[in-house]
Amino acid sequence: MTETLDTATPTATHTAPAAFRASERLATHLQAVLVDLTDLHVQGKQAHWNVVGKNFRDMHLQLDEIVDAARGFSDDVAERMRAVYALPDARAKTVAAQSSLPEFPATEVDTAETVDRIAAALYAVAGTARRVHDEVDQEDPTSADLLHAILERIEQLAWMVDAENRVAGASAPGSVTP
Repeated sequence: MTETLDTATPTATHTAPAAFRASERLATHLQAVLVDLTDLHVQGKQAHWNVVGKNFRDMHLQLDEIVDAARGFSDDVAERMRAVYALPDARAKTVAAQSSLPEFPATEVDTAETVDRIAAALYAVAGTARRVHDEVDQEDPTSADLLHAILERIEQLAWMVDAENRVAGASAPGSVTP
């Protein structure tokens, strides 16, 4: 005896709630963070390949840590954007046009200068995340939670890099924005 499955359409209708969709403002804010994180990743690799000088190995390895964080967070932001039906754009021309990070040179860079440049890039990413945070939180606390995680790690990395060139009791942290 053969059983057949009843494939008829069910008579009860179920209406799913509408999906949350990011406003243009939320999408723009998340895009700004995505662009800066993508640029940080690229600049970190550029620095990684071209850093020279004292403490080269430590700086070389620390740059990989920064690159890994930036790459992971950029993926998190892009996937969050897709989850709220916004379109991420991290194409090279978009990143070049929209990044708030200062440009990194295409030459060899001494470790001390690399520290200052990468610290400035990290602080720029943190500045963007802080600048958009409150408006993101008003519309989508879940996306704001992601910004919290990014800020926590990026600011930790900025502190660790920035400390390389500081003199105890005689210098202030660089590029810290309120």
